[in-house]
Amino acid sequence: MKKIDMIVEKTNTGYSAFADQYPVCTTGNDLTELRYNILEALNLYFEVAENGRMIEETDYRIILDLPQFFDFYKVINAKAFSQRIGMNQSLLAQYIKGKKKPSAAQAKRILQGVQHLGRELSEISF
Repeated sequence: MKKIDMIVEKTNTGYSAFADQYPVCTTGNDLTELRYNILEALNLYFEVAENGRMIEETDYRIILDLPQFFDFYKVINAKAFSQRIGMNQSLLAQYIKGKKKPSAAQAKRILQGVQHLGRELSEISF
C-alpha cells in the first residue's frame, strides 16, 4: 500500500495535519502529540471506511516545510548542515526562516542531506 501523506502546518496553538488522499485531519500541541493523534485519526477513519483496517506508524509519512523541520529538530545546526551539503549558509537560513522558498531541486538536495545524515547516525554504535 502507498504511504498516506499527512501534511503538517504550524498553528498559533501547536500543529495541525491533514491527509492528502483521505478526509482525515487532527491537531496536536507538539509534533510528538500530533503523531499520536494522526495515528488515532487514521485508524478511526479506516475502521469505518475500510472495515477495520488498522494503520501503523509505518503506513503514513509526515510532510513538513523547512521552517517547521528546523524548528522541531533544533538539534540540527543549520550552519554545520549547510556546510555538510555544500549550500550557502545565508541561503539555507532564508529557507529556514521562510523568507525564501527553495526550488524543487534545492528542497530535494536538503532532504537528501537530512536523509543521509539520518542513515549515518542510525549506523553508529557506542
